[in-house]
Amino acid sequence: MTISIGNDHAGTIYKNEIISYLESKQIQVINHGTNTNDSVDYPDFVHPVANDVENGKVDFGIIICGSGNGASMTANKHQKVRCALCWTTEITQLAREHNNANILSIPARFTSVHQALDMVKIFLETEFEGGRHERRVEKIACS
Repeated sequence: MTISIGNDHAGTIYKNEIISYLESKQIQVINHGTNTNDSVDYPDFVHPVANDVENGKVDFGIIICGSGNGASMTANKHQKVRCALCWTTEITQLAREHNNANILSIPARFTSVHQALDMVKIFLETEFEGGRHERRVEKIACS
């Protein structure tokens, strides 16, 4: 499995912890995020993750910014991306089961690192249910 990850200045600590977790599970990581706490513009670090997902270079993406909103909005501009802003494991699970989300957006200022790691684990372990949800997912992208 390969994961693309990106973050702004609010998510640097989270990204580093997530990368450590992923690598401990033998998951390959492509890091597009900033490595400092200096203010940066999140789209510069989110578009590369969304491109990796959209082009099939990776299995999933993880993006992190302060609220998770800007990062999620940016990622969802890409046609083949279904980015879910999640702040609990329950929402994360539903995003995979019902929406076949392929990018997880984490709000660093509203979750703990521990919660974020739990969400990453759930995101990667949860399968899309398909069935009635497949029809709905197929209607998401604009043509």
